[in-house]
Amino acid sequence: MTTINFSAGPGALPKSVLKQIQSELFSYKNSGASVMELSHRSSEIIELIEETVEGFKRLLELDDDWEVMLLQGGGTLQFSMVPLNLSREGDLIEYADTGYWSKKAINEAKLCKRKVSVVGFGSDIDTSLPVIDSACTSGSARYLHLCSNNTVEGTQFRDFPDIGTPLVLDVSSDMLSYRMNLDNVSCIYAHAQKNIGLSGLTVVAVRKKYILENNDIPQLLQYRSHIESKSNYHTPPVFSIYVANLMQKWLENEIGGVAAMEEINNQKAKLLYDSIDASNMFRCPVGVNYRSKMNIVFTTGHEETDDKFVAFCKERNIIGVAGHRSQKRLRASLYNAVTIEDVKALTEVISLFEKQAYVYSSHAQFK
Repeated sequence: MTTINFSAGPGALPKSVLKQIQSELFSYKNSGASVMELSHRSSEIIELIEETVEGFKRLLELDDDWEVMLLQGGGTLQFSMVPLNLSREGDLIEYADTGYWSKKAINEAKLCKRKVSVVGFGSDIDTSLPVIDSACTSGSARYLHLCSNNTVEGTQFRDFPDIGTPLVLDVSSDMLSYRMNLDNVSCIYAHAQKNIGLSGLTVVAVRKKYILENNDIPQLLQYRSHIESKSNYHTPPVFSIYVANLMQKWLENEIGGVAAMEEINNQKAKLLYDSIDASNMFRCPVGVNYRSKMNIVFTTGHEETDDKFVAFCKERNIIGVAGHRSQKRLRASLYNAVTIEDVKALTEVISLFEKQAYVYSSHAQFK
């Protein structure tokens, strides 16, 4: 039996993509060489990069006002590159604190010698999202940074605030999972290892008019260096770009595009949330209006029982359901490559575990 992967990252890859990687591993496009061996200056790789950039523009529905870069350094490096390229020293920039990863972005931005203002009306970020409107923002910031989906807490923005300030979105965990409205957005970024491929690649899309001339920062950290070199300023993560290219084709040709993917993801999330909400043993601590459709957190309320559930899943070839190390919870990540059948299998295991716990365990904590 094939293992079902609900890991928060690296996430699952479609079986058809894995098979294509396998079939082309020794000879990319009949070149006689692996895509991992070809020069990044070769015509094959230059064409691959150009095709992948255009694929992201098409799938994200970006017009010619946008530039797309294929970079390295993970989403974490963008915590520095965003303020360095979209603001200047001393500028006011605003950040919404929505959890674990947004806190890291805030701390990195402060190291860039900007005036960082944390905005949003109070909430328990483990169970909900802050209210972000014109009453809590200045209206004069260079941008407002928002993490669209919070993988650790299991919360997600689907409607982005329209407050007149350009938005910068960390979309690392929900990019291409649904059709995003980017009307008020100046920049998005995402590492690839959740919905769009392998670790090693980071996709950045930015509106041209928001890129500042900041010649006092290292060239490797300048967006303009990568735009002018067409994402080939230095040796790019070729294999990760190749896999992202295959993922684009899978999404378009096998799934039917982002809108079709959104419908499937909605079905998957509903299946799992319904199973958890109907359970007498498991519960989701996140408020219904804030629940992520990508990262579903749940718990029995008892750490020992949660650990037993992780082991129970592993015995049945389901992996990746342990929560983030900072949280004593369970988590199932329903990224694009996770199928409806995979989610059904998890709901069946949830039901089976609960039945066995009723019979055999005196330690399980029930609602």
